[in-house]
Amino acid sequence: MSNGTHVDDRHPRAESIRTRERLTHHVGTRVLALAGLIAHGRGEAFDYMLGEATTEPAKRAITAAAAAMLLAEHPVISVNGNAAALCAEDMVRLSRATGAKLEVNLFHRQPGREEAIEAVLREAGAEEVLGVGDAATARINEIHSDRRTVDPRGIYVADVVLVPLEDGDRAEALVRMGKTVIAVDLNPLSRTAQYASITIVDNLVRAAPLLVSEAERLKGFGADELHGILSSYSNSEALGESMRIMEERLHALSRKGVYLRIDGEE
Repeated sequence: MSNGTHVDDRHPRAESIRTRERLTHHVGTRVLALAGLIAHGRGEAFDYMLGEATTEPAKRAITAAAAAMLLAEHPVISVNGNAAALCAEDMVRLSRATGAKLEVNLFHRQPGREEAIEAVLREAGAEEVLGVGDAATARINEIHSDRRTVDPRGIYVADVVLVPLEDGDRAEALVRMGKTVIAVDLNPLSRTAQYASITIVDNLVRAAPLLVSEAERLKGFGADELHGILSSYSNSEALGESMRIMEERLHALSRKGVYLRIDGEE
């Protein structure tokens, strides 16, 4: 996709600008709701505090998430506008690596959005996309938004659900239903991060390809080994470490004479 904007690789915010350009482009394609731009901006603020790098606790969460998806009987990847705009190809690759189904599930169900996201996923190589149009006939009453409408072949029967860039109400409801919820959220204090079973505190554009490669690596592991990975993972500990990393970086920034660059180099 090209929208005519050229960003020189030498620009210190080149990748961030390209990401924003992809998002604004997809407002016009109906893939992204305007509220998605607000969500992205909020996430970038937390990414600055992480140093715009995948941390060690995030890497452990990615390994645990890959193990959970490989062990699942009915894993599902929930896709919203931001996820489709930023990493549709990685969502499709992860689906293939884990056997997870792809389902479009939206908070803002504007006319044509589901079909637009389906088109992006199919262009990225998806052969099946659930949750579009009349296919979403099941309801999860524990969810109090339009996300309650789901596909009976997907989220409704899933045992593991990956919900990148989603909301806390849905994460809480799905966990209460006994589902394992994997979240990708740059804010470790959010309801989504706190309620999820496994929270990857990282930027989705970094976490998604790492999750794909980790799933492909772990495919050779036996069930006992995968269960061992999950049993040794603590989400509360990972969230606590992520918050300490942010706190330490903010403290360094506030110290007199310390210059902290937002590209991760001090």
